[in-house]
Amino acid sequence: MQDPWRLVDSDLVSPAESAALDEAILESHLAGAVPNTLHFYRRNVPTVSVGYFQRMDSSVIVEECDRRGVSIVRRKSGGSSIYTDSGQLIYGLVVHTSDIPASPEESFRILCTALAKAISHFGVDARYRPLNDVEVEGRKISGSAQLRRKGSVLQHGTVLVDTDLEVMDAVLRVDKAKNPDIRKPSQRVVTMANLVASVPDMQAVKARVVLEIEKAMGTQFEMGELTSFERVMVRRLVQERYSQKEWNYRF
Repeated sequence: MQDPWRLVDSDLVSPAESAALDEAILESHLAGAVPNTLHFYRRNVPTVSVGYFQRMDSSVIVEECDRRGVSIVRRKSGGSSIYTDSGQLIYGLVVHTSDIPASPEESFRILCTALAKAISHFGVDARYRPLNDVEVEGRKISGSAQLRRKGSVLQHGTVLVDTDLEVMDAVLRVDKAKNPDIRKPSQRVVTMANLVASVPDMQAVKARVVLEIEKAMGTQFEMGELTSFERVMVRRLVQERYSQKEWNYRF
């Protein structure tokens, strides 16, 4: 069997630190300094995560974010703007390109199917929906995005365990061109708390995600820590990029 992959659980972190962690782990992996890594975190304050190319004025109601104390951070991967809070589990998986299909479509299928199985374990019928979502009866309960760099792939995404959908509706705009029949973002999503009598424990959700990704990827995870290189890079990225309006509000 191959060497174990690393599991890092940062749990509650600031929005800027969360984005910096994803990038630092990816850069460390590119340098050959760390093994394939699964990273878990939750944002310690409500946050809108903006896709790298996303325009602020078309996706985020900035004034409402300011009024409600919702932070805004721009991530390195593409995709739509999403609302996140401490009721969402966020994962980031960094792997060598040789350990995952070269096709983004196929790699999404493998990992999102694993997430669907993990979510279904708690009593809901979650299904993978191409390209990069997991749905329950047509409503998204998990979404993912990818960033490919040289010999490494970062796939990260969310699992909606107990997210505040009222705040989501208040701070995100609906793209009417893409979703003419949707009046508010929460019409397209659902949380585990909406579907089961008892909200699953976050640690139990993490454990199940680990198990299903292990089975899907044919590996085992071993609990680890960030390296000193990664910690230094996180501090630098927070200070120079992810805490700066010039980066987060750039488009």
